[in-house]
Amino acid sequence: MSVIDLPFTNDVDRETRPIFERVRGVIPEVEWPLHAPYVAAINRLKRERNAVILAHNYQVPEIFFTVADIVGDSLALAMQAAKTDADIIVLCGVHFMAETAKLVNPSKTVLVPDLRAGCSLAESITGADVRLLRERYPGVPVVTYVNTSAEVKAESDVCVTSGNAVQIVEALGVSRVIFLPDEYLAKYVASKTNVEIVAWKGHCEVHERFTGEDVRRFRRDDPSLIVIAHPECPPDVLAEADYVGSTQGMTEYVGKMADTKAARVLLMTECSMADNVSGKYPSVEFVRPCNLCPHMKRNTLPKVLHSLEAMEYEVTVAPDVADRARAAVERMLAYSAPLRD
Repeated sequence: MSVIDLPFTNDVDRETRPIFERVRGVIPEVEWPLHAPYVAAINRLKRERNAVILAHNYQVPEIFFTVADIVGDSLALAMQAAKTDADIIVLCGVHFMAETAKLVNPSKTVLVPDLRAGCSLAESITGADVRLLRERYPGVPVVTYVNTSAEVKAESDVCVTSGNAVQIVEALGVSRVIFLPDEYLAKYVASKTNVEIVAWKGHCEVHERFTGEDVRRFRRDDPSLIVIAHPECPPDVLAEADYVGSTQGMTEYVGKMADTKAARVLLMTECSMADNVSGKYPSVEFVRPCNLCPHMKRNTLPKVLHSLEAMEYEVTVAPDVADRARAAVERMLAYSAPLRD
């Protein structure tokens, strides 16, 4: 894909100035002339094509705040994707999220700006692995994290996210489940329920780099620091945290603090999360241990524009896989509906 530099004209400035005024706290003014031409072009093309852009919480601020129509964690994106009236969905996240959007919107065109935006968790397990586990543990339900390929979802009984995993595992009403593929999330779920968890040894390449010593080091500098961790982090990190939750849960927790007192917060998750939450809660000061997801960062404004212009890159799922994977996702959405009310 060749990227064309777009000029920052007076017309572009006038068209995008209201957007910049909303985001000047998170996007430096010196950068705006680089972003604004793409922001203007993308927003115009969305209207022309009846397209909607879904952006995960780990996207860069210039995507998250200026062109995205729906933002959130993987569960929120899946649920909103199922409701959209748009003809085209552009998923700014990673490939498994686009597959999930396609599963719940089989008649819509789903695009990703970069086909290389993958996921270490999704790549840690295959459908064949799941079938072998079923042979080893006959009759035990397979609960699969959404950070997996459609092929793996198709071999599963139900999907979960980090935000609903505990509730769905308990709602199944069984004594044992196979939980795939994140080992640390499985251990977190096991600590919150009496259900026996059979785990896989997949890890997120971002979250696995955090350590409990990282938390203690930051706290030595500021004992009042509030530490919020994603459950994909290792157990020693979670043991040091004040709150553990999904990216949506993290955002809501910060919001509660922002309403009551000034706070310094350490988010043990992907680096852009702090940028995006700070845009919503500017009174909160964030300490930023910057672990970047190289896959999430493959999405850029020029690539989003190219995706809409060229209708690339379309995500499809083979019908025989899609039907079975969709059933697992739909079970997750059915279990999750009362949890989100």
